Amino acid sequence: MAEETESGETVAGQGQPQIRMQVLAQFIRDMSFENMVAKKGVSSGDVQPDIQIAVSLDARKRPVDHQYDVISKYRCTSKNKTNGETLFLLEIEYGAIFHVEGVPDEQLHPFLLIECPRLVFPFVRRIISDVTRDGGFPALNIDTVDFVTLYRQELARRSQAAQAQTAVN
Repeated sequence: MAEETESGETVAGQGQPQIRMQVLAQFIRDMSFENMVAKKGVSSGDVQPDIQIAVSLDARKRPVDHQYDVISKYRCTSKNKTNGETLFLLEIEYGAIFHVEGVPDEQLHPFLLIECPRLVFPFVRRIISDVTRDGGFPALNIDTVDFVTLYRQELARRSQAAQAQTAVN
């Protein structure tokens, strides 16, 4: 049942814990960009780029209560479709420190690996775009990452690995 505060605001579900999430810091933990065209002198006349993006995530509890490190790793590889030569390789590990309260323990893992990366994704996308443009290529504006699907795929991969491990033993 909804209750009314002194100011007239309606507050629903007083018994449910409030989820509080705050980004305390964002940072590039590691980044490299290799322009193979400049290194090898690939001719630009026959270039048909094929871009592959790989994303992986990691989250860890910090020593401070309710604080977590969430690291998003992106590997962007552009290869020439005509001959398979690599045009550029961008690897970036983007970190953020989050303060998270009110999330039930059984939902914390997906929250950290879905909601937290989703919140900082626009910043990573901007960095990837700027680095590729500054590296001599058209700006790479990566599509929005579906972190829910990515999380489910990782759970399925872990489940299959566990099943394979038990079959071996």
